[in-house]
Amino acid sequence: MNKIPASVRSLSMLLIHVLAIPVFFLSFILIYRSAWMNQFLEAGLGIVFNALMLMCILIGVELLSRITLFYVGRWKSINWWQYSLWSLWEVFAFSCFAALYMALVYGHFGYFPALGKCMQLSLATLLYPYLIFAMLMPLIRPDEEEAADEDLVRFIDSTGRLKLVIANDVILYIEAQENYVSIHYMEGEKLREYSLRQSMRGIEELMERHGIIRCQRSYFVNPRHVTVLRRDKEGMIQAELDVMNSKPVPVSPKYYEQLSKML
Repeated sequence: MNKIPASVRSLSMLLIHVLAIPVFFLSFILIYRSAWMNQFLEAGLGIVFNALMLMCILIGVELLSRITLFYVGRWKSINWWQYSLWSLWEVFAFSCFAALYMALVYGHFGYFPALGKCMQLSLATLLYPYLIFAMLMPLIRPDEEEAADEDLVRFIDSTGRLKLVIANDVILYIEAQENYVSIHYMEGEKLREYSLRQSMRGIEELMERHGIIRCQRSYFVNPRHVTVLRRDKEGMIQAELDVMNSKPVPVSPKYYEQLSKML
């Protein structure tokens, strides 16, 4: 499974990440005290003060980044490669802000020379805690609540607002209607319909992730509810569903083989 568990982006993990990495950063600088670090950080009020200021900058970057990650993860699953790029971006963002501070401390020191030094400092100090987190995080397994959460489909409209949250197994089919998609689903024994301002392309990745597949240019269908595929008198393929009063869903020849294999 290439998606990160919900635990990785939880509030508790956010707090651990925001505190642990800056503490490691400060400890590494004060304990290791390499010659080039001492030379770079000795300006102004000295190494300890500058290290503390850089740690505060790192806390700010980490806090802003991890809060954003927390909210993004609430409506979109995040893969491990995306999480890795996110972590690299954190290191780069910290280097940019740290370079601005160091350039101001030195006065005569240009921003880009300071950025090069701060990138070197970031890689030397942050590589270890990020690697440790990367090795430990795959060991995290979703608990029962998180596993249940994976079965929920969160529909976001074209403005990015959460509009509907339902279990993936109650969805029957989804139909395109101009600038909207019409979501047909079961609520107990009743057939319901919800119009969402969104495009078929906009929800395609979400549907694929929950096993709801495209069966025609304007339709997605849930294979869990398809009972039979048959041709009508005009030769058109129709998917009949296991719900009374639900209309058959058209299936184009392009998607027929994929859908038939899932039945």
